[in-house]
Amino acid sequence: MNPTLATAVTAPHAGSPDAEAKIRELVHSLTLEQQVQLLTGADVWSTHAIPEIGLSRVVMSDGPAGVRGEDFDERHDSVSLPSSSALSATWSVETARRYGQVLGQEARRKGVHAVLGPTINLHRSPLGGRHFECMSEDPRLTATMAAGYVAGVQSMGVGATPKHYLANEAETDRFTADSVVDDRALRELYLAAFEDAITEARAWLVMSSYNSINGTTASENKLLETPLSTEWGFDGVVVSDWTGVRSVDAANAHQDLEMPGPVGHWGPRLLAAVSDGRVSREAILEKVTRILRLAARVGSLEGFEPAVTQLPAQLDGAAVAREVAVRGAVLVRNQGLLPLDAKALSSIAVIGHNAEEARTQGGGSATVMPKYTVSPLEGLRKALPDDVTVTYARGAKVAEGLQPFPRTSLHNPISDVPGIRVTFMAEDGTKISGEDRLASHLIWFGIGIPDGAASIRMEADWTAETGGVHHLGVGTVGRIRFVLNGTEVFNSELEDDTEVLGAALFDPPKTVHAVETTAGQTVRIEAEYQLPKEQIIPFTAILLGEETVVEDPQAEIDAAVEAARNSDVAVVVVGTNAAIESEGFDRKDLDLPGHQNQLVEAVAAVNPRTVVVVNSGSPVLMPWLDTVGAVLLGWFGGQEFGNAIADILLGTEEPGGRLPTTWPAALEDVPVLNTTPVEGKVVYSEGIHIGYRAWLKQEAAGGASPALPFGYGLGYTTFELGTAHAPQVVPAGKDVVVHVPVKNTGTRTGREVVQVYLERADSAVERPVRWLAGYAGTHLAPNGTESVEITIPAKAFAHYDGGWQFEQGTFGLLVGRHATDEFQTLNIELR
Repeated sequence: MNPTLATAVTAPHAGSPDAEAKIRELVHSLTLEQQVQLLTGADVWSTHAIPEIGLSRVVMSDGPAGVRGEDFDERHDSVSLPSSSALSATWSVETARRYGQVLGQEARRKGVHAVLGPTINLHRSPLGGRHFECMSEDPRLTATMAAGYVAGVQSMGVGATPKHYLANEAETDRFTADSVVDDRALRELYLAAFEDAITEARAWLVMSSYNSINGTTASENKLLETPLSTEWGFDGVVVSDWTGVRSVDAANAHQDLEMPGPVGHWGPRLLAAVSDGRVSREAILEKVTRILRLAARVGSLEGFEPAVTQLPAQLDGAAVAREVAVRGAVLVRNQGLLPLDAKALSSIAVIGHNAEEARTQGGGSATVMPKYTVSPLEGLRKALPDDVTVTYARGAKVAEGLQPFPRTSLHNPISDVPGIRVTFMAEDGTKISGEDRLASHLIWFGIGIPDGAASIRMEADWTAETGGVHHLGVGTVGRIRFVLNGTEVFNSELEDDTEVLGAALFDPPKTVHAVETTAGQTVRIEAEYQLPKEQIIPFTAILLGEETVVEDPQAEIDAAVEAARNSDVAVVVVGTNAAIESEGFDRKDLDLPGHQNQLVEAVAAVNPRTVVVVNSGSPVLMPWLDTVGAVLLGWFGGQEFGNAIADILLGTEEPGGRLPTTWPAALEDVPVLNTTPVEGKVVYSEGIHIGYRAWLKQEAAGGASPALPFGYGLGYTTFELGTAHAPQVVPAGKDVVVHVPVKNTGTRTGREVVQVYLERADSAVERPVRWLAGYAGTHLAPNGTESVEITIPAKAFAHYDGGWQFEQGTFGLLVGRHATDEFQTLNIELR
């Protein structure tokens, strides 16, 4: 018999009692030194291997919307999926599962065993810097979508890592901030968002956050034990956020793995703490057991059959990226303008900086390196017939700072291939090694720079697409020499003054120099970076690129107006930039940057057939909302963003999205806004009232209403909801099933999302005005009908008061399409 087959036949299946017994034997066979070593990473992205017990390393990778792998090398490209806010806007658990499966496939392709996602912190404030990376403002919607994502990832035999546990809804002072949250809000909102990913999808990892919760840092917090391990039965690995372990005290909590390594707060200090009794041997044994259990599940421990041996049929990652971008796009206004009839068009003006340089993903650890991205301008040009004239005008600058050069504009003068040449030099100036790179944004985090390298040299020929003055530059932190056409223009230090760890990775300090060229002229670019002598975390980023400088903003708007005036339709793409939505900092306001609002108003004034596409990951203010022909929210739409926008605008596909978060009309209207700690604390004083719950409470008191309510979204067809059916009497602690007949009464195939909310008019405890209890979507052809089934979990009726309590009596069950709809109401008696 083939020895490999023999091993497979006799190997216990990960998770079985035999496997558990064998894992515990292996744990006890290790020395204390080996056990403690396993609890800190071997490097930035992986755990230690112990070959003598058949343990190979477990590799982890960002991120929530694509799997980068162990490096930031664009040659090792990744599928770039739409951001989590776009995914949640699909209101489809099945779509989340497919999304997760693509991430699992990507992980296997890149040799990754655990994906560091999903990010399922709630949209507490629209100013949250990672709002785009999180799913929604509602714990029920978030929990169900997160569970679908986790199930999809793990169907590929790859671990998913729900993060950041817990109450990590802001970026300001994120390493030190203390989130002060009462027990009821913790249970009903912030823990509830995580629960299904653990109890239903059985996630194999959880990431603890940087912040403190009620005075104790997350990696040392009792919340890692209860409810996570005790009530929810989590048997996986709690991995720290990178540098999130602060002391050996975390070893007395249920924190299992410190990342990154090999140097951290554990290691020798933890060994000493065990030796003198400050940390028990039992705690160490439990943590090592969990790490070996994970290794067995993902196939990194010999002698064990992995948790998944039968993989699902492969999905096309690009097709899923396009599907999610379409299904998550939310049409919020349409005055009969959309869909456009391509056959009836002779000309179209495509306007906006984001139309040409779209933001397809958010900044920070969510960033991946896709093989390509499709902008809305490119997508529309490809989709429209050849006889339709497409005119582009930038209209208003959006992208701030240096932007990487388009890959098509770069030529490697050393190897005579596209891209740039990178050479690693020793202290004495001799060459160690070199490589041909495709992109001009170079990042090394943990690996990629050879030992002994003292400097990095970059050389490229850049070809100007247009004539005029171009502002070329380099961005980094440290000493850099910059040469243009043989002339040294800079040779000094660039200093990071942001105090935001990692911000310089994507928006580094820069030096920029003006060069005048003709169209098609080539400029030789050379740069040499001096590597620092010592780095706590091996982390280097260098950006060569061009900065957009606009001398006359009004002239840009005037050119766009002229293009719009002379076209059948104007499509204006507005949005945010990397300096607004990213990991590492929160937003200051909700305004579109630059002159984009003036641009929209000016274009709409000359062409009533104006469509605005919003390219942001989270809410922005839209003062022109009621004055344009149509508005489509496209989020950060992934690599297929432009194709998806063209599909929707031209009617090939239906916009399927519903809002996962409330959009305000003015910043001052937002009921929960604070993200900045006061004396080190972010006090969640709103309790259980966040998102639409807070808006409803505010409206009930006579306050402002939002511009767009939670759950809202239009389509290209119409639906009718029939009479809903549900039991009139329900025992406390039992799920409720609601049936709602749905009919497509329009002329196109389309999608409806039925939403069910609960209310309790005369309650003995404080409650929201109403809260989402369940939802379900249906896709129907014209005249098609379906009875949609929606399960309301028992806990939707409960409130937390030292434990889950059920208040008996009458609850209103509200059936509609969004949080402020004219609902169909049924009464349910809870007994």
